[in-house]
Amino acid sequence: MRTLTTTEDLADFCATARRAAYVTLDTEFLRERTYYSRLCLIQMALPGDGEAVLVDPIAGGEALSLAPLYELFRDTSVVKVFHAARQDLEIFYHDAAVFPQPLFDTQVAAMVCGFGEQAGYETLVRKIARGSVDKSSRFTDWSRRPLSEAQQAYAIADVTHLRVIYEYLAKELAKSGRQGWVEEELSVLTDPATYQNDPDEAWRRIKTRTASGRFLAIVRELARFREIHARERNVPRNRVFKDDALLELASTRPRSMEDLGKSRMLLRDARKGPIADGILAAVNAGMETRPEDFPQPDNERDKLQVNPALADLLRVLLKARSETAGVAQKLIATASELDEIAAGRRNLPALRGWRREVFGADALRLCDGQIALAARGSNVVVVDL
Repeated sequence: MRTLTTTEDLADFCATARRAAYVTLDTEFLRERTYYSRLCLIQMALPGDGEAVLVDPIAGGEALSLAPLYELFRDTSVVKVFHAARQDLEIFYHDAAVFPQPLFDTQVAAMVCGFGEQAGYETLVRKIARGSVDKSSRFTDWSRRPLSEAQQAYAIADVTHLRVIYEYLAKELAKSGRQGWVEEELSVLTDPATYQNDPDEAWRRIKTRTASGRFLAIVRELARFREIHARERNVPRNRVFKDDALLELASTRPRSMEDLGKSRMLLRDARKGPIADGILAAVNAGMETRPEDFPQPDNERDKLQVNPALADLLRVLLKARSETAGVAQKLIATASELDEIAAGRRNLPALRGWRREVFGADALRLCDGQIALAARGSNVVVVDL
C-alpha cells in the first residue's frame, strides 16, 4: 500500500488504472464544520491482487492536483466502483463538476440482487468477501495528520474487499439480465440536480406546523438567506442559525436589533453583524410579500383519498413480488407511493421502468379489479379474474 501525495504519482497510478477493467474507490471526509464536505482521503484499488493506494490531498497540499483522477473518471472504458456513492460523488461534483463514467454502486446492485434494503458494506464483506472490517476508525478525525496505522488499514479495506463484492454482483446481474435496472437507479446519482441546493427551495426542508401564508413567506426568506450565507462562507447551516431559531423568528418577526436581542434561540453571533442584518432583511422581505406570492406547501398528499383496504393489498402484493424477484421492497416502491397508487395517482416511479415489470403492472391490475390475491401455502399468488 502506497500513499500518493503528488500529482505525478497520482497520474502514474491513474495511467495504470486506465488499462484495467475497473477500479474501486472510496473517500473519507468531514462535514461537521463546513457547508461542503472537506475531502480528507481517497482510496483506490486495481482488480484482483492489483495495487491499492491512498491519495492524501491534505499531506499533498498544493503539490497534489486531482486532475489525473478526473481524467480517469471521464474514461468510459474503465468502470468506477463505489459503495453508497452519493456523498462521494457530491464531493467530486462540487470540486470539478465531473461524474465517474461508467459508475457502479455496490449498494444499489446488492438491493437488486436480493441483499435487502440499504445493504451495509460490512454485511457485503461478510457475506460475499468472507472477510471482516475493523470499524473502530470509522468516526475518527480524518483531517488530522499523520494518519494512524489503524486508520490506513480501515481506509484501504474499503476498496480491497470491494473488488470481490463488485465482481460477484456484476456476475449476478449478468446472469439475471438486470444490469439495466441498476443503470436506471444510478442515473439519479449522476444527475447534477441531485447535488444542487436551490436557496429558493430551502424552506421546504423546514418542518412547520402552520400553513399560514405570511408565516411561510418569512420562513422562505429566512431559509433562503441562511442557505446563501452558509454556502458563501462554507459553514454549516446550523452555524448560521438552527431550524428552531428560524421558526421562532418567523413567529416573532423581529424588525430591529433590539428585537433580535430578545430571541431565546439565536446564537450570540447571529444577534449582530451580517447575520443579524440578513435576518432583519429576510423578515422584512417576508412581511412585504404579496398574498398571491405566498409559498404554497405541498399538501396534496394530505388531501389524497386513500382506499386503506386497497393500500393494504398493494403492500401484500409488493411483499410477494419483492420476494419472487429477490429485490428489496423499498427499492421497488415506498410506503407513501403505495398510498398514492391506492388514491389513484399514476405518475410515480413505482409504475415506470423496471419497477413496472416487477410490480407496477400487477399493481394497476389490482387497482382495476382485474386480479385478486390468494394464499397458497406460505406464498401469495396472483389470481386472474
